[in-house]
Amino acid sequence: MSTYAVAYVRKIVNPSPEIAEYLRHVSDTMDPFGGRFLVHDGEREVLEGSWTGGLIIIEFPDRAKARAWYDSEAYQAILPFRTDNIEMDVIFAEGVPEGYRGSEALAKLPF
Repeated sequence: MSTYAVAYVRKIVNPSPEIAEYLRHVSDTMDPFGGRFLVHDGEREVLEGSWTGGLIIIEFPDRAKARAWYDSEAYQAILPFRTDNIEMDVIFAEGVPEGYRGSEALAKLPF
């Protein structure tokens, strides 16, 4: 099952050359784990609520590959370039199988 690394970019607190260094190398750290960008802070249209930050979505073949990427020596070496300069919320979210219907979520509701 695909797993997605989803990041909400709240604020660039220090626009430093380290951010450029991170961006130069992040794709190379993802390649061995099958990671690929689906969204990288592209144009957005806010339909409901407010959205003031950026959005990044990276797809991995499964959670194990996503976790292995995040924990890898190569990614950990560049991670401080991002975390020291950008305020971000990051999660892993598992995808759903092909043919999934929203009504399947009913079984998880407490009523």
